[in-house]
Amino acid sequence: MEKKKYLFSSESVTEGHPDKICDLISDAVLDECLRQDKNSRVAAETAVKNGAVWVFGEITTKGFVDIDKVVRDTLKNIGYNHSKIGIDYENCGVFCSIVPQSHDIAIGVDVDKATHHMQGAGDQGMMFGYACTETEELMPLPIMLAHKLTQKLSEVRKNGIIPYLGPDGKSQVTIEYDENVPKRVHTVVVSSQHSDGIKRDKIRKDIIEYVIKPVCGDYLDSETVFHINPTGEFVIGGPQADAGLTGRKIIVDTYGGMGRHGGGAFSGKDPSKVDRSAAYMARYIAKNIVAAGIADRFEIEISYAIGIAEPLSLCVDTFGTGKLDDGQIISLIRKHFPLTPQGIITHLKLQRPIYKKTAAYGHFGRNEPEFTWEKIDKVDVLKKELDKLIKN
Repeated sequence: MEKKKYLFSSESVTEGHPDKICDLISDAVLDECLRQDKNSRVAAETAVKNGAVWVFGEITTKGFVDIDKVVRDTLKNIGYNHSKIGIDYENCGVFCSIVPQSHDIAIGVDVDKATHHMQGAGDQGMMFGYACTETEELMPLPIMLAHKLTQKLSEVRKNGIIPYLGPDGKSQVTIEYDENVPKRVHTVVVSSQHSDGIKRDKIRKDIIEYVIKPVCGDYLDSETVFHINPTGEFVIGGPQADAGLTGRKIIVDTYGGMGRHGGGAFSGKDPSKVDRSAAYMARYIAKNIVAAGIADRFEIEISYAIGIAEPLSLCVDTFGTGKLDDGQIISLIRKHFPLTPQGIITHLKLQRPIYKKTAAYGHFGRNEPEFTWEKIDKVDVLKKELDKLIKN
């Protein structure tokens, strides 16, 4: 019988991409609020175009955030120091429109000891978590390679290995699968902003040598296709080339399209918003289920209603790789993982200023010390439960 072969692609963008600039600024605002008041309610949006940055949304906090300074520091750290490369952190315009969180939302979210009201979800919606055995990070290979390519682009720019690169850039990786197992890199696309006057052949040679080969390594072969700056020139970049907006890279932020998405963005939202916190918990659950050997590939959906603490539903899918049936897995999840907003926030320690670090290069699959949702500390107990259920 002929084996099933297919191609799957995922993309990533650098921290200098206009949408990522906005995610970084929104999360930098959130971090500054949480640094001063861990109970801050934040829904900070950012837009950027040409020489102007707009920060707007709803914030209720006991702290004070210097929005102007946050914006300029973020742009400076990315590398936007001149209008010719997209925006100048010193001379750009910064505009702000912030109001407190709606009282109608707050009464459903806040804890009320007098009425015994538990902290409810900050909104309705469904959140998905995913994990698989394709990589050591228990993430799909296409998105992991795509992220590592854009991280490498920023690294070689900032450390001077390819000094003519600009902050704006993108990658896309196509993987050839055979029976759901990744075999090789079929195609790599890298587009990077660069200084004027640099020859296309030099850009291609440098990016293949210093970016693609170190990242993709053994997955490359003689038939791998490389598309480097396919339009031929990428001098005008950043906000000068495209408008940016918070929350427009939700597939880049999660699983690269391998696994579903509930539609809610992350950046700029405090953890009372289940768009963010429940998606982190869903990843934590999925990663531990796979790490414990209960499934080789696993997806979970959790749904909530605004103001209600307990989730409305759980749905799991092992894609035929599970060692237990779905009902048994759901029972294990309910037994060993907190699913209320307050339970999630407490268990994952989410009321800390850790979010700017998440805003570029993916919220999942990165073993940073602050990323508590990437821990596999439930593996031992899940393995014991698995052994017990199999024996019975």
